[in-house]
Amino acid sequence: MNDRAQVLLRTLVERYIRDGQPVGSRSLARDSHLDLSPATVRNVMSDLEEMGLVTAPHTSAGRIPTAKGYRIFVDTLLTVRPLQKKIIQKLQHELDLAANTTDLLGSASSMLSAVSQMAGVVMLPRHGTVMLRQVEFLPLSGNRVLVIIVTNRQEVQNRIIHTARTYSPSELDQAANFLNQEFAGRDLMEVRASVLASMREAREDMNRIMSTAIQMADQVFSASETDDYILAGQNNLFAYQEMADIDKLRQLFEAFNRKRDILHLLDQSIGASGVQIFIGDESGYGVLEDCSVVTAPYKVEDRIVGVLGVIGPTRMAYDRVIPIVDVTAKLLGSALTAE
Repeated sequence: MNDRAQVLLRTLVERYIRDGQPVGSRSLARDSHLDLSPATVRNVMSDLEEMGLVTAPHTSAGRIPTAKGYRIFVDTLLTVRPLQKKIIQKLQHELDLAANTTDLLGSASSMLSAVSQMAGVVMLPRHGTVMLRQVEFLPLSGNRVLVIIVTNRQEVQNRIIHTARTYSPSELDQAANFLNQEFAGRDLMEVRASVLASMREAREDMNRIMSTAIQMADQVFSASETDDYILAGQNNLFAYQEMADIDKLRQLFEAFNRKRDILHLLDQSIGASGVQIFIGDESGYGVLEDCSVVTAPYKVEDRIVGVLGVIGPTRMAYDRVIPIVDVTAKLLGSALTAE
């Protein structure tokens, strides 16, 4: 894109985030402060539409940004505003009032929701290192597999998972051998991150044994029964017109209750050094295709123990939400360290 197209795209995204209405060429010509006629703006909009950055919801209406348009905006055109000092002090004050760890996490989730006017989510902290010693798979009737996990604490966990097809004992043995060779002696959080990274690779790059092993590990390590998060403010999402589809909202709330998909997404941010932004279908989950998720890891004594974030419509004020998430993660980490 040339400079003119960038200015127009930024203006369109900012205007749509503010008003929630398709933006017409005349408004763009005025708000962009460029000396352009509406006809010239329409030509640039047509080019942006061909690039998949904007779309027209109705023939006669203006245009709105696509997920790809938001991504360009966030990566290259967005100016993030630092949080005002009084907002930081308010966040810190709320956390200081918390009596224990549970209150702290609940306060952080509620604050994220209140300040962003969207849903706030905080993954429960994982304390201590749990190393994988061995994993074993045993076939059961139907598409069920018994998983036996042994950790460094000599704890044995038994879990039953449901698979897409029936696996033979030989396939399960090969998958277990692969996982034990690759991951034995590693922290379960590292294993979880590695599994997610492998799943994002092209399927054709995996051989059959590795593919089977990763599918098994996806269920075993990425949705541990002890994983959990605190969610607040999900009802705020009713206020956004673009999320008014009752069926989609029902599916989203079901995902909140089921937790697995959201935890899976939060897990992808465990190894991130800062704020991560998933826009629309970038999350990999259809239920979040109209949402953006902004996350940041929080640390206790320089060790990442969890992730927090904001879930809302793709039409969110990224310049505000990003610093809110970033600062809250730092404040929560400090408060937990001081406990």
